[in-house]
Amino acid sequence: MTMTDTASETKPFQAEVAELLNLMVHSVYSETDIFLRELISNASDALDKLRYESIAKPELMEKGGEPKIRIIPKKAPDTLTIVDNGIGMDRQELIDNLGTIAKSGTKSFISKLAETKDSAGLIGQFGVGFYAAFMVADKITVTSRRAGSDDVWTWTSAGGAGFEIAPASEEAAARVERGTEIVLHLKPDASKYLEDWQIERIVTEYSDNIQFPIELVPEEGEPRQINSASALWQRSKSELSEDDYKQAYKQIAGAFDEPAMTLHYRAEGRQSYAVLLFAPSTKPFDLFEPERKGKIKLYVRRVFITSEAELLPPYLRFLRGVIDSEDLPLNLSREMLQKNPQLAQIRTAVTGKVISELESLADKKPEDFTKIWDAFGPVLKEGLYEDFERREKLLSLARFTTTAGEKRSLKQYVEAMKENQTEIYYLVGDSLERLKSNPKLESATARGIEVLLLTDPVDAFWTSGQLDFGGKPLKSLSQGDVNFDLIPKLEQDQDKDNKDEAKADEATVIAVIKDALGERVSDVKASQRLTSSASCLVAGGMGPDRELEKLLARANKGAGSKPILEINLQHPLVAALGDTKTDKAEAADLAFLLLEQAQILDGELPEDPAAFASRLNRLVLRGVVAHG
Repeated sequence: MTMTDTASETKPFQAEVAELLNLMVHSVYSETDIFLRELISNASDALDKLRYESIAKPELMEKGGEPKIRIIPKKAPDTLTIVDNGIGMDRQELIDNLGTIAKSGTKSFISKLAETKDSAGLIGQFGVGFYAAFMVADKITVTSRRAGSDDVWTWTSAGGAGFEIAPASEEAAARVERGTEIVLHLKPDASKYLEDWQIERIVTEYSDNIQFPIELVPEEGEPRQINSASALWQRSKSELSEDDYKQAYKQIAGAFDEPAMTLHYRAEGRQSYAVLLFAPSTKPFDLFEPERKGKIKLYVRRVFITSEAELLPPYLRFLRGVIDSEDLPLNLSREMLQKNPQLAQIRTAVTGKVISELESLADKKPEDFTKIWDAFGPVLKEGLYEDFERREKLLSLARFTTTAGEKRSLKQYVEAMKENQTEIYYLVGDSLERLKSNPKLESATARGIEVLLLTDPVDAFWTSGQLDFGGKPLKSLSQGDVNFDLIPKLEQDQDKDNKDEAKADEATVIAVIKDALGERVSDVKASQRLTSSASCLVAGGMGPDRELEKLLARANKGAGSKPILEINLQHPLVAALGDTKTDKAEAADLAFLLLEQAQILDGELPEDPAAFASRLNRLVLRGVVAHG
């Protein structure tokens, strides 16, 4: 050991930890019970790690006894002790695990925690449960011995700016043969957690399905086990109640909401494995982290292996639960996890089962399915882009806001299609309000054609493929040509047609606009989309749609391809361009106005806002003078 390794040392907390502890120490949250749930969960993880490491090193189990968790309340010094004989921590692990939070999104998590009183769900989901103990304790002492090591260390903090790390006393070292002892010096208003019945209540409610025995060591009487310590997923569905599943979900996921869907089954045949999966009813905090990692725990014959085995595709990463295999080897390395063909087969089979269960839920319990779609629709839609094999099924599950209503399925859309309509139309944008007022809807609206209004960022990507549903291709109203000639207008819009003014001369107007705009647009065309607006911008038939063009341009910080300007030949502004009385300067102003108002309606700024303002002022002044 070095001098640093043997000396007592005081260290500051990472800034995020200090901020988090400040929230905990001054907590006004009512759900303080979660501190015990989180400490038990951490102890269970430590026992899982020991069991896994001891596969390769059986000697790690020689000292410390059979794996278990003990809870020891003592009223005289007002301490509550939680002890596990798991893997334990060395000096550096104590510093790293209890002094820092090595997880992205910490800042936004703390911000969210400060804003809400639902600390229970956030703390469990984000994995900072140890610090929840400061809600009930004004001082915490952690003594730990790494399995197989002679060194024992003590970490102490009063929840302030830092902590002390020091070699454990002889007495403490004798108590901790292996694993970790956490002593909470309780605040006066937390003394209820020294009552045996309170401890039993919390364990029964939140930690009953922890797979290791949890013993209560009362001040009087013999120690007794207070949890069932059974792998619930290995039990038959007929033995379990809805409450059993709810408790298992809360324990496995570290969550406080209710599961919107539960999937529990056993696969037999070439491979044998048990599956217990839950779909939350609210979004986990880290749902959109860049890594897109899942949270399914892999067990092999009830031995925990990892939660990073990628047992489901990323678009199902919101699911929580367990897959327990009877056939996989216990000594799975990270490299083997990525290449193991048995795991690949399990992934394929379980993914198919999840999709089938979602289909069944959508059919039989639409309200529960709606909860899942509202929370995770944007994530599920990633599968439309990534999972070609299941694209048709995912499209049938998708629910859309359309010009006809909300939560519309493509099956409903197809059933409501107009006579002679052969395509499913959609429009992608950044807000529902902007899409509803988009001029590209005008011709479709005049014919009563339903249009999907897509506002999730992922919509610009999955729609870029050549997609169809039930033999009906999906068609963007922002890309390529559209032709609604075979679909008659609604009666009220037919009446409008009779009152329309004569069209401007197409060739003349297009020539004037092209001359004025030059290379700012790739082409100018007469529009089939517009009925009342003067102009709109669309993408060509090949290449990305307008919204995807804009996203890619922003990401690359460069310009995308030039759009096509479509004009409404029946609009007075367009007609003025073909008027021989309009001079060249005024025609150029009108042409730029058509382009720039189309950009604004698409949520873009004109290329030169100052020039746009000057042009608009000139045109307005001409009108004022002409009518003065």
